[in-house]
Amino acid sequence: MGCWTNSRSVEPVKMQGGLVFGMLVYDQWVSNRSSEFGMNYFVGRKGGWIMRRAAIASLFLLGCLLGLQAKAEEVANPVATFAGLDKITARMIQFDVYIDETVQFGSLQVTPRVCYTRPETERQEETAFVEVDEITLERKVRRIFTGWMFASSPGMNAVEHPVYDVWLVGCKQNTDVPKPN
Repeated sequence: MGCWTNSRSVEPVKMQGGLVFGMLVYDQWVSNRSSEFGMNYFVGRKGGWIMRRAAIASLFLLGCLLGLQAKAEEVANPVATFAGLDKITARMIQFDVYIDETVQFGSLQVTPRVCYTRPETERQEETAFVEVDEITLERKVRRIFTGWMFASSPGMNAVEHPVYDVWLVGCKQNTDVPKPN
């Protein structure tokens, strides 16, 4: 009966979870049983070495090809568009905010830090890193949200407040809103 051996020792080799490592061990197991299978030509002393090298090279190449995914540059936009809902009056409004500028919506202050879109050659996704502060009744500013918002999934990272909801609608290159000084 063949045993799973390491090429440098005759002790059994424990599988430690690598595909390449598994191929080497399997190849050696077949080499040890080659007389039973009648495959001396393919997995004999020289053939086993060639097959091991071919398997290692092909798996290395496959790993390199899978690791080289083309990543297009994100397009930075100067304007982020948000939607806000006032739950008391049931009024919804869309507003544009320049990057690094603060706009007040009710008692919330919304400040986008970046707003990215993907190039037109890729699936469209608009993301923004946003900070939202609440002005309390004592006139203190309290941060209630810091994080990424995704226009394609407004419910995932929307600002949920007892009175107001705010979410990202999209990113723009320009707007009708005059730029602040």
